[in-house]
Amino acid sequence: MTLKKIVSSSLLLMIVGLLPAQHVQEKANTFLNSLSDEIKAKTLFTLDDSERFNMNYVPIPREGATFHDFNETQKKAALDLLRASLSEEGFRKSQEIMELEKVLRIIENDDNDKMPDGRPRRDPLNYHFCIFGNPSKDQPWGWRFEGHHLSLNFTSTEGIISSSTPTFFGTNPGIVSSTEYKGKEVLKKEAQLSFSLLHSMTPEQLKTVVFTDVAPHDIITTTKKKVEQLESLGIPYTDLSQNQKKIFMELLDLYINNYEHGFAAGFRDKINKAGIDNLKFAWAGSQHPGKGHYFRIQGPSLLIEYDNTQNDANHVHTVVRDLTNDYGEDVLKAHYEKEHQH
Repeated sequence: MTLKKIVSSSLLLMIVGLLPAQHVQEKANTFLNSLSDEIKAKTLFTLDDSERFNMNYVPIPREGATFHDFNETQKKAALDLLRASLSEEGFRKSQEIMELEKVLRIIENDDNDKMPDGRPRRDPLNYHFCIFGNPSKDQPWGWRFEGHHLSLNFTSTEGIISSSTPTFFGTNPGIVSSTEYKGKEVLKKEAQLSFSLLHSMTPEQLKTVVFTDVAPHDIITTTKKKVEQLESLGIPYTDLSQNQKKIFMELLDLYINNYEHGFAAGFRDKINKAGIDNLKFAWAGSQHPGKGHYFRIQGPSLLIEYDNTQNDANHVHTVVRDLTNDYGEDVLKAHYEKEHQH
């Protein structure tokens, strides 16, 4: 391949990578412009509204318009915004997690299990859109997509996605054992790679990796607005073999690759600058599938938690937190400081 072609390919990749980020505010405005005043009033909040930090991943009444409120045009515009804010893989997972509500409805078979508005508690349409601030290239704004087992939080500054955390994905069932969805496992790779890494450890390494034989009942950080460093447990990246490092990086990349391309590249860069050597992998609970287990990857700016304990260890909760920039805390601070200098 000639140098000219290589440069052209690189430019093309850069342009393709940047397109979704540049278009997020356009998608958000297309979505908002498709809404009636009544639905828009449900959807819009100021950027500093406390609702922005009201993260939840259980089926409860929430703020924000849902798919129940939308016609087909509005639904398409809403999903276009979500698709532009994630990678294809992240978007796929979010859609499949919503589909699991149908499975729960069949398995639980309880017509009396309703939300306060009278709708079923297990409902693939009961996912909420909230937009914080006015989507624009030169002013910060944010948005959230949330419902049972999904909490996706985005902040945009200067026309790009500058924060995509907290990011929560959950699955119940973890592996579907009945209905037409039998065998479905939305977060399969997360389970496979984490066990693969654990099972590659020597007995000596396991003494450092496994910090307790009992897994916590849920992710430790739950829905906290501000997450501090958890106790520094587990094996440092530097103490892994070459093969273990490879599996570790595959697991880390699996999480980062849920994000929109431009944001993922920046997030990966931030983790690299803080030092891959400063990351640790820790495990709690059973060392085999089917019994409660938990793992985390932790570093100076990053925390990934994965917990599978509920419903006989067939119910997964996993989260990514940026310890310095959840909800765009760091970039917004920098933005406002810059504004005040002018």
